[in-house]
Amino acid sequence: MNGSAKSRVFRTALPAALWLSCLATSACSQVRESTGDETEPTGVDPYSSEPLAVPQIFPADNPWNTDISRWPVHPNSANYLASIGLTKGLHPDFGTVYEGAPNGIPYVLVRGNQPAVPITFMYDDESDPGPYPIPSYAPIEGGSSSDGDRHVLVIDVDNLKLYEVYRAFPINGGASWQGDSGAVFDLTSNALRPTCWTSADAAGLPIFAGLVRYDETAVAGEIRHALRFTARRTQRAFIPPATHYASSLTDANLPPMGLRVRLRAGFDISSFSATNRAILTALKNYGMFVADNGGDWFISGAPDMRWDDDDLHELSQVTGADFEAVDTGEAITDCD
Repeated sequence: MNGSAKSRVFRTALPAALWLSCLATSACSQVRESTGDETEPTGVDPYSSEPLAVPQIFPADNPWNTDISRWPVHPNSANYLASIGLTKGLHPDFGTVYEGAPNGIPYVLVRGNQPAVPITFMYDDESDPGPYPIPSYAPIEGGSSSDGDRHVLVIDVDNLKLYEVYRAFPINGGASWQGDSGAVFDLTSNALRPTCWTSADAAGLPIFAGLVRYDETAVAGEIRHALRFTARRTQRAFIPPATHYASSLTDANLPPMGLRVRLRAGFDISSFSATNRAILTALKNYGMFVADNGGDWFISGAPDMRWDDDDLHELSQVTGADFEAVDTGEAITDCD
């Protein structure tokens, strides 16, 4: 795949009236993350009142679930951080609603008997073939008329599979789908994408694994996995578990895809809210991966009407200078 084909629009909008209307229903009190422009809240089977729970995302020893708080600092850390921006603050690219749209990357949970439907891909040479169990009501990032990334994320909670599509479009009401690229992840395995393959994300990583979710952050009060963020300029290189780059720039001081950064251990988080402390603690212990091209220090999450947007904005006090890049291995620069 040509890396330039995967440059991203990192914020889109859609009318959210239908989604917001669910706040008056009992189903919304059961939902883990309510997202998208569908009438059914995400995480709840629309034909049942039974709430579904997010399963374990990858084994405990998976890179996403590995505590890297004591790992060595990357020798090029200072230059990587400077290229992203030392004075730029964290930007939570998620929340409640932004310009009429659910703000963040939505997902849907399905049972193992969810019918699988055909799907075709523009980049089929780097995509896992269908069919995918995408329900007709699956929320699309940015909504049905979005011209942005249009991610669709589906978690099969019974078969422990994660299905992710980039630039997803339903056909005939969702009887089939088409997308630019797609990936299937076995949630019980540590297997990576083939080297130099993309996924629904530019870095070849799973998107869902790195989202900030309300159920973990504000309800459980603990995030036990790495997060996902974007940078405006990245290097033509990647560090596993990333498997793909999306840049033609060879400047060794730009961050490669899969670069992992963590919040410095000495950064004082005591003045932040409990919700933000959960996010910042995760950034100290698990860090976050460069996963895509987009806004500098834009950290990804799932929309939820229970987020406090003003409170999340306080994260902007944390700047690039408060991080350090972690040495997690050598970068791969050649996919030719």
